[in-house]
Amino acid sequence: MGFNAAQWIWQNGEFVPWQNATVHVLSHGLHYGSTVFEGIRAYDTPRGSAIFRLREHIARLYDSARIYRMQLKYTPAQVEQACRDLIRNNRLFKGAYLRPIVYRGMSGFSLAPKPDAPIEIAIAAVEMGAYLGSESLEQGVDACVSSWQRIAPNTMPTLAKAGGNYLSSQLISMEAQRHGYAEGIAVGTDGMLSEGGGENLFLVRKGALYTPPVGAAILAGITRDSIITLARDIGLEVREQALPREALYLADEAFFTGTACEVTPIRSIDGLAIGGGRRGPVTLQMQEAFFGLFNGRTRDVHGWLDRIEPEVQTECDVHAAYA
Repeated sequence: MGFNAAQWIWQNGEFVPWQNATVHVLSHGLHYGSTVFEGIRAYDTPRGSAIFRLREHIARLYDSARIYRMQLKYTPAQVEQACRDLIRNNRLFKGAYLRPIVYRGMSGFSLAPKPDAPIEIAIAAVEMGAYLGSESLEQGVDACVSSWQRIAPNTMPTLAKAGGNYLSSQLISMEAQRHGYAEGIAVGTDGMLSEGGGENLFLVRKGALYTPPVGAAILAGITRDSIITLARDIGLEVREQALPREALYLADEAFFTGTACEVTPIRSIDGLAIGGGRRGPVTLQMQEAFFGLFNGRTRDVHGWLDRIEPEVQTECDVHAAYA
């Protein structure tokens, strides 16, 4: 999944040209993985550009930072506004993927960062299509169970969306792709299902939705929460419970959820077709409910769309807003 450079990146309170948004090679975050981040999507809706669940994403960013004792000098409201301004100033009104990241800056080689170690923040926004391929939303993807397990409890907190956690995700995804699959699925140290390399997992069995619980070493995904809410809104039963590996092979349908992958059907797992080997009716129903938020067919009764007015700020206005 590639992307084209945009004009501006918001970094430490200022909009800087894309090519100038740099980090020192001795930054603590680079050497020790002390970063937390978010992935957020903006969509082109009938009422203009809107960021999906911006407040919840930024709240989780601050939650992740709190777990790692990283104190930001900007308020959540300022970071939310920076996201809106970034869309405006880059003219990304037809849809975008935003990546806020908080990281420890240069502070020496001490593993435990000094109390005065700088905490920096940046936000980038780019155009991005379907994460697992342009055909994946309709045709589905092939997945496999990874030989790599998810992080054990009380090792690294999976409720934090931290950069270091994604070393595990890289191993899961790279292994899957080496063997010809689009994505891998991991189990936890208890042998029960956890999540994909970078996605939450849902199974459909006899019309009900099943998904591993928060205690299954998963990231509590915001798209996951959206699908659970939308499913219950339309009367579907949702069960958050521990699931054994064999539940994958007995499922009528399966799909991944995430900001990047949105709602992506899984057509096979470990070479076994799931259901009819194509997107199933419940998965389609959830896609229509989810994407309906952006094409106007699903009412935004939960207030999830943060609409962006198209005015473009001048560079002086931008700098003044975060002084």
